[in-house]
Amino acid sequence: QVQLVESGGGLVQPGGSLRLSCAASRSIFSFYVMGWYRQVSGEQRELVASITTGRTTTYVDSVKGRFTISSDNAKSTLYLQMDSLKPEDTAVYFCKASLGRVVYWGQGTQVTVSS
Repeated sequence: QVQLVESGGGLVQPGGSLRLSCAASRSIFSFYVMGWYRQVSGEQRELVASITTGRTTTYVDSVKGRFTISSDNAKSTLYLQMDSLKPEDTAVYFCKASLGRVVYWGQGTQVTVSS
């Protein structure tokens, strides 16, 4: 069983920054893809950004140029640097890791962008 623990969420003003972290209980090098998703209450969970073992990254259009996904294999941690935050970025952010056909999710961290 793999544990994913997110941290770094909180309340930030529009235009501010946050860095989310997702600590894995095993080496993240074994996951062929990891990603950050977000979900607003009552809506579907959406992919925000993903990164493969080959360091290929993808982003949803609404965060391109503002968010950066990265990983540190030595620390078994996935990151999401979020800059120029907007109120519409408010959501619970989840970390996801795929290992073969098995998918693991973290418990989520709340991000609230408000003045």
